[in-house]
Amino acid sequence: MEFTLSELTEQVVTARAAKRTLMIRGGGTRLFYGEPLPDSPTWLDLSTYQGVVGYEPSELVLTARAGTPLSEIESLLASKGQMLAFEPPRFGAAGTLGGCIAAGMSGPRRMAAGALGDFVLGARLLNADGNILRFGGEVMKNVAGYDVSRLLAGSLGVLGALVEVSIKVVPRPQSEATRVLELSETDALAQCLSWRSNPIPVSATAWLPAAAGQPARLYIRLSGNESAVREGQSAIGGEPLAEAEAEALWLSLRDQTHPFFAQRPMWRLSLPLRVAPLNLGPTLHEWGGGLRWLAADTDPAALRSRVQALGGSACLYRRGSVAGSIPSFHPLASGVMQIHQRLKQEFDPAGVFNAHRLVPEF
Repeated sequence: MEFTLSELTEQVVTARAAKRTLMIRGGGTRLFYGEPLPDSPTWLDLSTYQGVVGYEPSELVLTARAGTPLSEIESLLASKGQMLAFEPPRFGAAGTLGGCIAAGMSGPRRMAAGALGDFVLGARLLNADGNILRFGGEVMKNVAGYDVSRLLAGSLGVLGALVEVSIKVVPRPQSEATRVLELSETDALAQCLSWRSNPIPVSATAWLPAAAGQPARLYIRLSGNESAVREGQSAIGGEPLAEAEAEALWLSLRDQTHPFFAQRPMWRLSLPLRVAPLNLGPTLHEWGGGLRWLAADTDPAALRSRVQALGGSACLYRRGSVAGSIPSFHPLASGVMQIHQRLKQEFDPAGVFNAHRLVPEF
């Protein structure tokens, strides 16, 4: 693997000398995310730089190279009764750990466990000079300064190429069950909000709009020890969902293979939990209403203005027919943009990595 890393380093040094931009890729499953790619990109391919470097089940820490398939990592964790707490979308068998961290996406369990960035302990980064920089380590508190390893989560590779990551893992829950309630969007939001003030072990929620003759439904997953899950089911009520059906549902939401996600364009809205239904088109709710998927060909500026006024943000997640000139991510405030630009200047002053993928300005 050191030879592979040496080749990657040489490619970066050559690109910088030639003033050429490189686009980073692993399994290629997340290339849809972010600003559109150039027509003929020059790839820095990390898919062959793979393998688990270290795994200590008793310490709940795993370190792996960026090109390691998520499926391999999750299979290893499952053999020890452990898992990735944030349930990242995999988008197929080719999905890699590096792509997962760079995209910064969390799945259904994020509402209970926390975001992907909360579990990144350390990272090794290939920078524009061809050097390998190390940040963080393999314990929760390991640095006194700025936590750069977590900064890299969701950076879409604009600061450099992630080559290795250390992450905190968690034990699998002892018991899980899913309940179903037939509720309107308004009632579902109110119900999810009310559960937050009670000791109910909700690990995921999903409200699906009425479709194909089926009524609108709220699905609630409970996770924890058997007694807590049993008491949670009693408090929530509704109908139980068979284990196989529940597993298929949450997998389809996690990996976005559910039919709802086939619609285009697709907006990803982050909103405060108390925000009422927007009534802008077909909507799927996750995280108790904090994450809303909107399948609507609506005016981008008007949508973002409305969402921002409500305290949220709107990401153009899947473009469909929306023009490439519309930014994928919610425009940043001027002060925040300056911070991003200074970080880019510090890490990649020559603009070698993933130009314009995070924001059009750099």
